[in-house]
Amino acid sequence: MSAAGATAAAMTAIANAIKASGVVVNVKPEDFAAIVSRTERPLVVTSEGGFFSTSYKYLTSYKGLAFYTKARAPLALPADAEVVRAQGISIPQL
Repeated sequence: MSAAGATAAAMTAIANAIKASGVVVNVKPEDFAAIVSRTERPLVVTSEGGFFSTSYKYLTSYKGLAFYTKARAPLALPADAEVVRAQGISIPQL
């Protein structure tokens, strides 16, 4: 396979991953917290992990888009948030 063919194949794989997962918007932790606070009874998926230090990942939906963030410390979530603790959250990288 030529270099151009390999590049085209990689771009196709990325496009297919985006189609399969939909749009995921990566935001800063403070922006994620603001989005969650504007949502009535938000559903937030969380996971915790890391090799050298613990990181906290969060995913929520707002107005048809999925919002994702990664933080060094746990975020304060609203009391009415429904929290789902996942083993992991995988977000396609572009």
